[in-house]
Amino acid sequence: MKFTVFASLALAVSTLALAGCDSNPQPKAGDMANAPEGISVSDARLVLPAVKGNPGAVYFTVLNDSAHGATIQGVAVKGAGSAMIHQTTMANGMSEMQAMPQIGIPAKGSLTFKPGGLHVMAMELDGTLAKGGTTDVTLSFGGGDKAVFSAEILAAGDSR
Repeated sequence: MKFTVFASLALAVSTLALAGCDSNPQPKAGDMANAPEGISVSDARLVLPAVKGNPGAVYFTVLNDSAHGATIQGVAVKGAGSAMIHQTTMANGMSEMQAMPQIGIPAKGSLTFKPGGLHVMAMELDGTLAKGGTTDVTLSFGGGDKAVFSAEILAAGDSR
């Protein structure tokens, strides 16, 4: 009986010890420490679509205060099945969107994701994303760095 109790206790203690040893920690929301040096994000928001089932759009500003350029190579939005960076352009009087597999942020420069320009398309949105909440957005940079930040969730037509 003593051995069974001791073995169970030893197993529980070792499990707790291992849980604290994450060899590949994932960045957490607002954890800009994992971002490339000098990178910060402000004014982040996810605008829900007017018609359920359509994509939402994520807007924000990225500031690169370092002496080196940085390259965003991917994006993920918590609660979206997929996400990608798009650039809206005008051609022959028509608005078109082009996928941007990567985009550079110049040294000592900024990049603004806004309506009618660069934006993140968030597809297959989870029904739990609702106005007034927040969601996490992850930017993946060249070199493997990631920056995670919170985006306020707005309804279609809300401005900010």
